[in-house]
Amino acid sequence: MNAADVIHIERPTTNSKIFAHTRWDILPALAGLFHLFYFLAMYFLFPYTPLWVMLIMGFVFALMINANINGVAHNFIHNPFFRPNWMNRLFGVIESVACCFSQTYYDAVHMQHHKGNADRPDENGETIDWISIYKHGHDGEAENPWGYVFLSFFRDNPAAIKRELAKRGKADVHWGTIELATFISVLLTMALIVPTKPIGFINWRYMLFFLPFFYLGHCFSYLNGYFRHYGANPDKPIAWGVSSYGKLYNWIFFYNGYHAEHHFRPKVHWTKMEQFQRQIAELQKQEGVRVINHAHMLGFLDPNLPKRGERRVETAEAIS
Repeated sequence: MNAADVIHIERPTTNSKIFAHTRWDILPALAGLFHLFYFLAMYFLFPYTPLWVMLIMGFVFALMINANINGVAHNFIHNPFFRPNWMNRLFGVIESVACCFSQTYYDAVHMQHHKGNADRPDENGETIDWISIYKHGHDGEAENPWGYVFLSFFRDNPAAIKRELAKRGKADVHWGTIELATFISVLLTMALIVPTKPIGFINWRYMLFFLPFFYLGHCFSYLNGYFRHYGANPDKPIAWGVSSYGKLYNWIFFYNGYHAEHHFRPKVHWTKMEQFQRQIAELQKQEGVRVINHAHMLGFLDPNLPKRGERRVETAEAIS
């Protein structure tokens, strides 16, 4: 068996006039729609629902942001679900409102992530990957997870993202602007109008409730991202990511737990990920691909978690 045989994987095809790859993509599409409805339901239920119920709903919403970004939206970037382009654009707007950021901007950031694959800083302290866990670390080590999780939300550079989109042409810049404008308009409407009878104005109580969970959801997403690369090998393509194979976790996240496999071959469809992993399992063992037993968001519970600074110590010992 040669290398080409090892990494070959058949892409799903369908004769559907709606779905581009497989009718199974109706599942992540419906999950994205459900997230949008949940987001709107919180707004309309807030004036009539006990605070303790809303706090539970808010926490679930934060978990849903994480699951959507790293499951639905992520797969949508690599393998857009629909055959008609207008349906993909519409779904991008839906995702932008549900996840509270632009899907097209996320596309640009995520593609930059794959260009760098969580690379370490160069001699000028720069990384190709804008969200690399090493970007703000020291001495070639990953950043402290607390800093990465709680500060990454504020580190996005919209101007840099827009410049990257401009390289693709005007269409993506245009749609990124539409998505941002739609999300901001929805949020402003929620901030201004209290959905009661009669209608009230200046919905500050809801914003005070909503914004912390909105931020928490994105922190959960960065926590997920951190342990999808912490302990991986940025110098080996097959080991660029850390994988977790729990069934329930991968059903919820549409097989993005297979993260080493995903970075090795980003276009493999989520329905083919298990098959692909079986094909390259021996090669993964030879190259030391890291696998954890927990969902990535709980990666800090892994008993074999490498300690930060171990690489620096090993490097120093090798030099001496």
